Amino acid sequence: MRLNARSDYALRILMTLAANGGRPMTIAEIAVRFDLSVHHLQKIVWMLGQIGITRSIRGRSGGVALAKPAGSINLGRILREMEKDTALVECFRVDGGACPITPICRLRGVLAEAREAFLQVLDGCTLADVADNREALAALLNLGEPPKVSSTQTAPCS
Repeated sequence: MRLNARSDYALRILMTLAANGGRPMTIAEIAVRFDLSVHHLQKIVWMLGQIGITRSIRGRSGGVALAKPAGSINLGRILREMEKDTALVECFRVDGGACPITPICRLRGVLAEAREAFLQVLDGCTLADVADNREALAALLNLGEPPKVSSTQTAPCS
């Protein structure tokens, strides 16, 4: 199974926030560390905020932060939210797709079971489980100092 980019980036954002010890970060700071688009990360942070995982903090020292402790953020839930519009195969699409063997296909059930097993493993994991190496993550991401953000990368946190 392959995760979509939205899921990948959501997990990276959350691990970065967990490693940052509760201090808010701007989306531009996170984008620089991963060489990603601020605009794309804004959408993902907005989605994470809608499901109560992140919160936006206004003001001079504002940014985005975890809305709850990392130990209460379930990875299975995150991926279900981030992947809900993504079909594993064509017949999993909302419209059923156009595969001619769908009415008699036995593969669909096997794939659905495999996907659920994948998510069940993640249901047993929290953000704290994958970010408990906070010091190493913080050092690798240089979280002690704000990165140099170019004027084209700055954007309001929302």
